[in-house]
Amino acid sequence: MTATATATVAVVPPPRRAAYLNLGIATVGMLVSFWAWGLISPLGPTYKDELGLSSFQQSFLVAVPVLVGALGRIPVGALTDKLGARVMLPVLSFLTVLPVLALSIFDSYGMLLLAGFFLGIGGTFFASGVPYVNAWFPPERRGTAIGIFGLGTGGTAIGAFYTSRLIDWTGDRDFQFYLVAGVLAAFGVIAALLVRDAPGRKVPDELFGSRFREALKQRVTLPLALLYSVSFGGFVAFGVYLPTYLKEVYDLSQDSASTRAAGFTIVAVLCRVIGGYLSDRVGPAKVLTVTYTLLGLMAVWQAFTPALTPWATVTFLVMAGMVGAGSGAVFALVAIVTPKEKVGTVTGLVGAAGGLGGFVPPLVMGAVYSGTGSYAIGLMLLSDVAFAALVYTAVKLLGRDRAAG
Repeated sequence: MTATATATVAVVPPPRRAAYLNLGIATVGMLVSFWAWGLISPLGPTYKDELGLSSFQQSFLVAVPVLVGALGRIPVGALTDKLGARVMLPVLSFLTVLPVLALSIFDSYGMLLLAGFFLGIGGTFFASGVPYVNAWFPPERRGTAIGIFGLGTGGTAIGAFYTSRLIDWTGDRDFQFYLVAGVLAAFGVIAALLVRDAPGRKVPDELFGSRFREALKQRVTLPLALLYSVSFGGFVAFGVYLPTYLKEVYDLSQDSASTRAAGFTIVAVLCRVIGGYLSDRVGPAKVLTVTYTLLGLMAVWQAFTPALTPWATVTFLVMAGMVGAGSGAVFALVAIVTPKEKVGTVTGLVGAAGGLGGFVPPLVMGAVYSGTGSYAIGLMLLSDVAFAALVYTAVKLLGRDRAAG
């Protein structure tokens, strides 16, 4: 007698319609919040001329919201674990309205730094949105879901592209601040009415300190934080500093530099979705290996300041694709290896590292340019960091890589 073995194939049920609705709400919310978060960056050259700022002072001004948005992700992620996104998303939106309106009345360097400090609240939306989205999707689909959610980071592209144009069209710099504040308030109302936490959400009993320590004890937290500081840090750094770089190096007008910076952001945002999708299919570590390799090579090439058309343009677009895909791959790993009830806290830590990764390079680039009149050293440092991330990924993660699905 022969026994016939029947193989059972696990079928992943499709997420419910509510999951896609909440994913859409979260994505729109981050789009608006990141638009607000990036308001100062496109105006950096203008503030530099009007206030007589040095290159370092300008870099610090545009970097302050990045720093606060980075560090603020740690408590926001933990609060999301405790209170749920249903509370946190509308609260973050309403709180961001205030510093946006403050930009319309502040006109000194110190006051702009203060506004930028609180504008960082907009950058913390990410730490609340990731656990919110993760909870609605099974592990096998979280890479793609988080990639779609990552489209919201394109809000910085809206600011980069439209800031100077809105000033030209309306003749009023403050119009955009009123517009963004109104959109934030509207989203806050919509979020308060429609956002729902996923069924079965577990509320942690531990205090923040205990959950913070537990998140740090997760084997992947610190490695992923470092990797994300390269990927998303690169995205943020170029997003806030690329207009200045293009204006200084290639003598572009403010409009032209902002348009190209917006193109960089759009490519990065779209590739974040691709990075998440590929991570679900072939494994996030494989995706990261490719992204860090190309990012390092492109940074070396750009250090030699090739002609803007076509070489530098192609270089920056490839770099945009790599930091975007890499960002999606890192959070695909977070979604796979982190217990659901700890995702918010771990997301806060990893997301904070990404924001810090975006805070340091503009300061370095500004200081290097002020001291040498060239950005070559800064770009070579970027290549060094990318290649270090590549080595770590290849040695420590590639052998254990697994796709969820």
